[in-house]
Amino acid sequence: MRDVYQEQLDELAEALADMCTRVAEAMEKATRALLEADLQLAEEVITEDARVDELRALAEERAFALLALQAPVATDLRIVVSAIHGAGDIERMGDLALHVAQAARRRHPQAVLPEEVAPYFAEMGQVGVALARKAGDVIRTRDLARAAELESDDDAMDDLHRHMFTVLMDRDWQHGVGPAVDITLLARFYERYADHAVAVARRIVYVVTGRMPGSLTV
Repeated sequence: MRDVYQEQLDELAEALADMCTRVAEAMEKATRALLEADLQLAEEVITEDARVDELRALAEERAFALLALQAPVATDLRIVVSAIHGAGDIERMGDLALHVAQAARRRHPQAVLPEEVAPYFAEMGQVGVALARKAGDVIRTRDLARAAELESDDDAMDDLHRHMFTVLMDRDWQHGVGPAVDITLLARFYERYADHAVAVARRIVYVVTGRMPGSLTV
């Protein structure tokens, strides 16, 4: 029975790691759709988001079943509780990728981004995708050192997010209010996406140590 129980816990963790892979792919596609005004890619992200929602529901169902049938304690209880919260964080990452794709679709066939800010969003996309993939690795390995790396990785996203405000407030900004609003919202989507990836890593630190860190310095 214990072997079956442990297998169920492992399957729950693997389901969350798979969700991380999916939302990484979603943000990768959404960023390309944004940068290339690619309507087909945007539509793929929008359609596939429903699957991420389904996976969250399945993960929560598994977790609640373990709570009800196995009455886990100590580390096992932390795994199950963290899985419930983590599934919500990962689903939200998928939603934020969806918002990026919707912005690309809304402005199609025009580009959403002025030429001078596109490289910053390309970099934000790369940082976000890397964070999501690393969060999935941390779920699988419970590697605290790797979990701590997400904090410094997130700093790069925060720097890019802040830089967008510098660009928008520059007296040489010539693109008007509409693009400025789009850029402000999109930068926020990327910044929040990264924050949720960090939250997932923090929950793994909690699983291993029993402490929910205010930061990921371990």
